[in-house]
Amino acid sequence: MPQEARPRAADRLDDDDYPAFTMGRAAEMIGATPAFLRSLGEARLIEPLRSEGGHRRYSRYQLRIAARARELVDGGTPIEAACRIIILEDQLEEALKLNEALRRETGDDGGPAGA
Repeated sequence: MPQEARPRAADRLDDDDYPAFTMGRAAEMIGATPAFLRSLGEARLIEPLRSEGGHRRYSRYQLRIAARARELVDGGTPIEAACRIIILEDQLEEALKLNEALRRETGDDGGPAGA
C-alpha cells in the first residue's frame, strides 16, 4: 500500500502559520519576556497553539504581531491600546486588499468618478 505523503518538518518552516517557536525562543527573538507574550495572549491579540505537553508555540506571523505590539508598548502605548491599534491596522490592511481586488475586477482605476 502506498504511504501517504507527509510534509517534512523542514518544509513547514517556510509556513508563516506553523507554530515553530517555543515561548522562550519567541520572547528572545522579539526582545521581550515570556510574561509579555502571555499578556498578549490574555489580551487575545495572539493565541498560540499548545503542544501535546501544553506548552505555547508561536508562528512567524504571531511573532510579527508581537514585535509590533512591543514597539508600541516601548513607545509608551498601554498594552490594551497597542492591541487595539494592531487589530485596526490589520483590518485596514484587509480592507485595502479587498478594495484593490474589487477595483481590478471592475476595471476601476481608482480615479475621480465621472472623469
